[in-house]
Amino acid sequence: MDDGVGVEPYRGEEPAASVDTVIVGGGACGMIAALAASEAGDSVLVLERDPVPRGSTSLSAGLIPAAGTAPQRAKGIEDTPALFAADIQRKAHGEADAAIVDLVTTESGPLIDWLVERHGIPLTLVDDFDYPGHRRRRMHGTPRRAGAELLDHLRSAVEGTETLLLCNRRVQVLHVDTEGRVRMVTAALPDGSRETVGCGRLILACNGFGGNREMVRELMPEIERAVWFGHDGNQGEAIRWGRALGAELRHLGSYQGHGSVAQPHGILISWAVIGEGGFQVNADGHRFWNEAQGYSEAARQVLAQPGGIAWDIFDDRIAGIARQFEDFRQAEVEGAIVSAGSIEALATACQLPPDTLAATAAGVADMKAGALADPLGRDFTGAPPLVAPFRAVRVTGALFHTQGGLAIDREARVRRTGDGIFANLYAAGGAACGVSGSGDAGYLSGNGLLTATTLGRVAGRSRCWRES
Repeated sequence: MDDGVGVEPYRGEEPAASVDTVIVGGGACGMIAALAASEAGDSVLVLERDPVPRGSTSLSAGLIPAAGTAPQRAKGIEDTPALFAADIQRKAHGEADAAIVDLVTTESGPLIDWLVERHGIPLTLVDDFDYPGHRRRRMHGTPRRAGAELLDHLRSAVEGTETLLLCNRRVQVLHVDTEGRVRMVTAALPDGSRETVGCGRLILACNGFGGNREMVRELMPEIERAVWFGHDGNQGEAIRWGRALGAELRHLGSYQGHGSVAQPHGILISWAVIGEGGFQVNADGHRFWNEAQGYSEAARQVLAQPGGIAWDIFDDRIAGIARQFEDFRQAEVEGAIVSAGSIEALATACQLPPDTLAATAAGVADMKAGALADPLGRDFTGAPPLVAPFRAVRVTGALFHTQGGLAIDREARVRRTGDGIFANLYAAGGAACGVSGSGDAGYLSGNGLLTATTLGRVAGRSRCWRES
């Protein structure tokens, strides 16, 4: 790929300007890194490739999982970083870096309280349903439960500091001296011109490579035909720079999928519609997997069905819970949600076999009543029965973002292959290896924003680059 992205030797050139900390990427990770670096006394420049900062954060529900927060305590929820870490490792089958899992879970609670109390970000606890794999309710989001709203609040907070945010700047080249320190970056502007900026250190807060179809085919071919639901700017620059520098790369086949994106509307449907007692069927009206495993692995399961589609089946009670999410409300407005007074009528409206869907729904009702064990392995204990009016939405599988990336230490500094670290190169969010293990099944709800936000703060406040 000849797009100018690479690493070049630094030969003492004078940049057009210099700052202490340059941050590549203006998503949640970059904004939080900027807040932390500014608080630590750095001069900070955020370089964002888009006209307006949006990125993967704006496409998400904007929920940050955290343990031991003030909002949890206010609801009487007892949670600890150790319990949170155990949940992450259970989902990741023990493949996640234990030191990084400990770091992000320990940092998560203080992060939420810092954002709320110091920066006025209106984060509250999602306290009316449970996410798969989390043994406590620990998701925190802004009022509309929308990533774009979270990012707008973070941007406002950054604009209240002396941080300089420049958009329409795609960083292409890292200029590195003989000791491996990044001394300068070159960014391209839309008109084809280029700018250079010197830096005391560089924080890579750009996302992964899900928008780079060539890299997806190379590193995760099993999800190649999924709908790309991430940001097209996720072109894998961090991975490519890392390869050129000799950085350690981990779990490049890891990603977050999602098996509940309305089709053809392209709107995310909250997994609450399944987790609160709904279920999925294929075009034949049959359930086809244990939906309690999680929404990430659901992508491959749904794509394996006829036509690569499935139907989420739920009811009015569950719709009321999902309605707190802006995406779900949008799906209703756009007619993606089908409603009917009976399962048979719902099947007819969805062009599903009425008798088959009725039999499937009856089986689920028996499982919820304890009269039948689920042959697919899902535990329906405690889930209320579905009652009229019923709801359905046609969905497909999607790729949201990648989870592999640059290996980092507990200061978020990038590791060299073999041994050692790069003294002034940091990575966080999608640029760094996450805590989801090696595939899609290791993704615990919220892992993406968990690492983006906690590691962004860790990287921003780190002083190691000044001491080395």
